Amino acid sequence: MEYRRPSPRMWLARQTVLGLSSLILLAVLGVAGALLAGGGGAVIGIAVVLAFAITSWFVERGRYRSWGYLERDEDLVVRRGLLFHRLTVVPFGRMQFVDVTAGPVDRLFDLATVQLHTAAAATDARIPGLRSADAAGLRDRLAQLGEARASGL
Repeated sequence: MEYRRPSPRMWLARQTVLGLSSLILLAVLGVAGALLAGGGGAVIGIAVVLAFAITSWFVERGRYRSWGYLERDEDLVVRRGLLFHRLTVVPFGRMQFVDVTAGPVDRLFDLATVQLHTAAAATDARIPGLRSADAAGLRDRLAQLGEARASGL
């Protein structure tokens, strides 16, 4: 079996937010540097923002590529993590409820996040970056499987 991945739209949304925030920082630090230290200050401010943007781009790309989930017969496996890899296995019978959430940027790109809740407070089975229709379908499948497995307990 192969892990399913978030939608490429998630990466597009992350790039958009990163690009807009970098442009704002570029303008603020460029103007502030120019006002405080002249032309050299503006160059330093711009260099700092560009270094920040490039580093953030690589980190976000790695985080996006690390997400994956796998629906197995008895459980759901979620993997994530760039520096510290995390693998979460949630048995269907242990799920209490499934949330689907979407913030303003997610809605703009037709994305949603599926969050699984169990009785264990430490469980963090979250799958971001799914298309809204795919997230709703996954939520329905997981709820149905969770009900079927929980009734057997």
